[in-house]
Amino acid sequence: MVDRLSAVRLPAWAWDLLLAVFVTVMQVQGTVSRVAGEPDVVLRPLADLGHLGYVLLVVGGAVVVVRRRWPVAVFVVSGSASALYYAFDFPDGPGWLGLFVALYTLTALGDGRRRLVVAGAGIAVLAVCWLVAGADVQPRAAIGWVFFRVGASVMSAAVGESVRSRRVIAAQALARAEAAERDREREARARVDAERLRIAREVHDTVAHAIAIINVQSGVTAHVLDRRPERAREALQVIERTSSRALREMRAILGVLRDDDDGPVPYPGLGQVDELAAKARAAGLEVDVSVTSSPPSVPSAVGGAVYRILQESITNVIRHVGPTRVTVAVRFGGDAVAVRVADEGARTGTGGAGAVVDGFGPGRGIVGMRERCALLGGQLDAGPLPGGGFAVTARLPLAPTGSVTG
Repeated sequence: MVDRLSAVRLPAWAWDLLLAVFVTVMQVQGTVSRVAGEPDVVLRPLADLGHLGYVLLVVGGAVVVVRRRWPVAVFVVSGSASALYYAFDFPDGPGWLGLFVALYTLTALGDGRRRLVVAGAGIAVLAVCWLVAGADVQPRAAIGWVFFRVGASVMSAAVGESVRSRRVIAAQALARAEAAERDREREARARVDAERLRIAREVHDTVAHAIAIINVQSGVTAHVLDRRPERAREALQVIERTSSRALREMRAILGVLRDDDDGPVPYPGLGQVDELAAKARAAGLEVDVSVTSSPPSVPSAVGGAVYRILQESITNVIRHVGPTRVTVAVRFGGDAVAVRVADEGARTGTGGAGAVVDGFGPGRGIVGMRERCALLGGQLDAGPLPGGGFAVTARLPLAPTGSVTG
């Protein structure tokens, strides 16, 4: 049933045409009927002055057909027809219907204040004209119709303004809703991008560290396999432990993308620093770790960032320097934690953590560490030491002030 009604829905111009016909018929027929019902009242006949009364009633109603396109002109025409009609003492009746429709349209389709001023000025002029024309109306009680026309005109303009205001409020609410939806979509995309960046950073740190250790140990295995099989066995065990740990970390990182039946893997943090140092020693480094007593609670984001900075710094030493001495220091202050990883440089030849040797090209390790610190409101410096070697120094607030993504 609803679909059928929608199929026969008329366009706006057709509704306005029907409304104009209705108003015109009501104005003419209503006025004629009233005159016929009051034969004792002496008024100017509608047919007088070349049927001017009929013409004014028809014009005041027919002009409604273009009310949407020219609302101001329609109001002027209908108001002028009404003023002339009563100025020539034509009989009273429902000849003001077109004027009320014009006033409603003027304010309903207007822009607010300016159309209200036009409507108010027009009503004031019409009120004066009606009062002057009705000064000698008989019986005197009939003057009440003048005040009715004034009040109805004001009400028509007020109803139109109310409709316009509701339409504006609805449009603003819709615009706010659409803007909020766009903001939610942008925020969702930003969260997705941030999560992708976090996963990429975690994957880089995990894989780079594991591959660097495996690369070193596989080289050791190939070198001592025939002469020192027990040393080769130890290297293979290190490779097995490193790869197993890397796989568990990868499973934990990528677990956010799917459901996993495996148990949770502890997120890397300060508790794994000793294990990280042990793996570095197994890769041939001499690692000295100094960690002051940590505060009662360290945010997981800060602890994870400290771990990743240490991991990436040690990985860079393994990749670019080889066997050397590394000093790791973690100091907790009142509101921040300071991290420093320094190496003594290559023991044969020249180089440091920033050098490019053993077939490894330059990567984004330091850039990634610096981005990680910036996300937490911290800062990171990295560069060669005056006496040789390389140092990475970072400071992270214990209450992160940046946009933490992981």
